[in-house]
Amino acid sequence: MFLEKDRNNSERAGWIEVICGSMFSGKTEELIRRLNRAKIAKQKVEIFKPAVDTRYDENDVVSHDAKSISSTPVQNASQILFYAEDFEVVGIDEAQFFGEELVPVCNDLANKGKRVIVAGLDMDYLGKPFGPIPLLMATAEYVTKVHAICIRCGNLASYSHRTIKNDDLVVLGETDAYEPLCRKCFTEALKEAKR
Repeated sequence: MFLEKDRNNSERAGWIEVICGSMFSGKTEELIRRLNRAKIAKQKVEIFKPAVDTRYDENDVVSHDAKSISSTPVQNASQILFYAEDFEVVGIDEAQFFGEELVPVCNDLANKGKRVIVAGLDMDYLGKPFGPIPLLMATAEYVTKVHAICIRCGNLASYSHRTIKNDDLVVLGETDAYEPLCRKCFTEALKEAKR
């Protein structure tokens, strides 16, 4: 395993951090917070996002509460390896859109001594494990699951309920297409949709 040298010319071990949860839970906000702290520590930081995610901005990563950070949009996960070569800290937002090819990319970056911070949905709109996030959670050194507030009852929400009729796995949207729900309200919403 290759380990990068840190500023004191000693070997630096890399690792993976996963920030996961439902929509509107603050995943991107937490990712931005961690990356900004790394910048304050004068570390070389870059953040990547899937090029298909243009909801708030074509280039910047933007949280629901309008916090933003400059990013590099990429078409696929393998491009991240190329662009991340000169950085110490690598952030990846909306990781669920990259597919399982993201897992070896993140592990390769961590094996090269980089801190890799990944944010993404852990479940799809049906409440099933989504994309590479479950596999990344299994190999990550640190996993943070954040929660939204259930829009129906006020409990902690960990499900992203789709409010529009569309059976595609990936549908970009915000409050116009999704609502955060707790387990009980999500189960009830699925029953209602089948009627």
